[in-house]
Amino acid sequence: MLDLLPPVLVPEHGERLTRDAYKRDFGERDAAIRDADSWKLERLQHFEEEGSPSRDALRRGEWATALRLLEDRRDALLATAREDTRKGHRFHRVRVVEKPLSPYLQWELHSHRQRAEYGERIRVVGAEQVASVERAGRLPEIVVLGGDTLFQVLYSKAGATLGSVRYTDDDLVGSWENYIRRLYEAGEDVRSYFEREVAHLPPPRTL
Repeated sequence: MLDLLPPVLVPEHGERLTRDAYKRDFGERDAAIRDADSWKLERLQHFEEEGSPSRDALRRGEWATALRLLEDRRDALLATAREDTRKGHRFHRVRVVEKPLSPYLQWELHSHRQRAEYGERIRVVGAEQVASVERAGRLPEIVVLGGDTLFQVLYSKAGATLGSVRYTDDDLVGSWENYIRRLYEAGEDVRSYFEREVAHLPPPRTL
């Protein structure tokens, strides 16, 4: 169990960004990263992602098609990995997992396992490991980008992206980077987790 309390986020100390502004700002800052690490904390168990043909296939209940479309993106993942290597950018992801797996999460773990094959550093933390720090509410969705910007990503109840709150205070950014790093160190590599907990599962039932 991880008893370390997360740093406090005060929305008034950040800048609220719409969905489009968030995506634009994230893209610009991501492209400018050189020789730095980024950290992401994923807590929700369902997202309504846009722009992913594989995710769209899952939504339609077409599991085989969803997995085939993940395979079709390998060239894009390789290109991203090579670009990150050129820039000296190392991306780390912590995925909190509840059981039984939601259909979305079962699909996402297939995606994450594939991303790990191309060098993305992804570890899984069980929801029971963070239960003691979630008595007042779930951990937020956080991205610490390049060591100098923190985005608290905001979602609707259905899991659709609403935008974010952007923070640039050095102490806060550093505190959250260290917090996610601690979770990462306590987690399990997504590839071993996938082989034990996900690979054997039947196709998920979707509505």
